[in-house]
Order: sequence, then structure tokens, then C-alpha cells
Amino acid sequence: MPWIYLLIAGVLEIVWAYTMKQSHGFSRLMPSVITIVAMVASFGLLAVAMRTIPLGTAYTIWTGIGAVGAFLVGIAFLGEPVNAARIIAAILIVSGLILMKLSSA
Repeated sequence: MPWIYLLIAGVLEIVWAYTMKQSHGFSRLMPSVITIVAMVASFGLLAVAMRTIPLGTAYTIWTGIGAVGAFLVGIAFLGEPVNAARIIAAILIVSGLILMKLSSA
């Protein structure tokens, strides 16, 4: 169950990153509210997951899900550029996440 909490926490990190961008510096109410709610929920689920998953593993995977997810959302919904260097960087992050998970007991 802790891994499911960690996965959901990572997805919520993507949500709050996207809605923070949509809030235009917290000047728009609904995206700002969604950002704060998603942040609190993400941190809460991360904390619960850390009860059994080691700190280094949990935090690395949480931030990695958020980083790669935000990268993909930026491309898909915000028209951010796609180039070889950015794709290679995302692949390296995902490779590190897989290795971190496999190295955890």
C-alpha cells in the first residue's frame, strides 16, 4: 500500500505543478485552491508512504514522478518544446526511478 500512496502523491505533484502554472502567480482563485489542496494531499501521502519506504527512495521517486510528469504535461498541454536533450534527460530520470525502486527492499 505505501507504494500506491507514493504513486498517488507523485501524480498529485504533477497536478499542483500544472495548476500552479495556471494560477498565474496565485492571482486566479480556482487554480490556486486546487494547487494548495493538491500540495497538501501530495505531502500527506508522501509522509504516509515514508513510514515504510526509506526516505531516499520515497523522496527520489516522488520528485521523479513529478518532474517527468510535469515535463510531459508541459509538452502535451502547454506547448513546451520537445528536443533530443530534454527527452534523453526524461529517460535518464525514469531509468533512475526504476533503479531506485529495484534497489529498495
